[in-house]
Amino acid sequence: MELIDTHCHLTSESLICDIGDVLQRSRAAGISHWISVGTGLEDSQDCVALASQHEQLWATVGIHPHEARHAHNDALAAIEILAGKPDVVALGETGLDFHYNFSPQEQQIQAFRAHLDMAARLHLPVVVHTREAFAETMAVLDEFQSQLEHVVLHCFSGTSEQARLALDRGYYLSFTGVVTFKNAQMIREAALIVPMDHLMLETDCPYMSPAPKRKQKINEPALLIHTAKCLAELKGVPLLQFAERTLANSRRFFCL
Repeated sequence: MELIDTHCHLTSESLICDIGDVLQRSRAAGISHWISVGTGLEDSQDCVALASQHEQLWATVGIHPHEARHAHNDALAAIEILAGKPDVVALGETGLDFHYNFSPQEQQIQAFRAHLDMAARLHLPVVVHTREAFAETMAVLDEFQSQLEHVVLHCFSGTSEQARLALDRGYYLSFTGVVTFKNAQMIREAALIVPMDHLMLETDCPYMSPAPKRKQKINEPALLIHTAKCLAELKGVPLLQFAERTLANSRRFFCL
């Protein structure tokens, strides 16, 4: 069995200090491919450097909505240069986060548009973060609908209705360990309506360890197996077949 963690933050301090063992534990659990996601210019540079050092590890580059206040022209130009590197497979994560508003909402929207424009010009898929801004996120995406190759709403935690709106636009939905939480019935209901060919898996580590490992403070790619088991059971699909399908989806989405 092979799985891919399509959204992990391997350059985070809690993981990069032990990266060799982190990847070894991941392989032992059947997760043998990883995409390390950039959240700012410096982090994107680190993700690209890490991807160049390990087989089956790729990078995305982008400026997270939390950091949108730093998405000035020079930073975006540097992101575009990084996007041309061989191991870079997507733009992002980008999007809107109106929960924390660490960056002003208008700056988030401007940075989001800049990423989508870049993705359209470079023919790269986009990894989208949205929190308490679903309608606004869809509105910005709609501006670029005909120009974008592929879009994934990562760490999907919305309703079935929101899932349907995204699926109607051809977007992919990616689920984290949150789907295993006892209080996540709404997310499981959303996952049920996602066709198998538009579903992907991620840890978003080092955050949100899945059940039954919720007490493990630092999440890591090896724990993706628990999310996969939960979703396979939910979908009524044997785990091996589920792994094959989601791996194929991820390869197709990121052109791996």
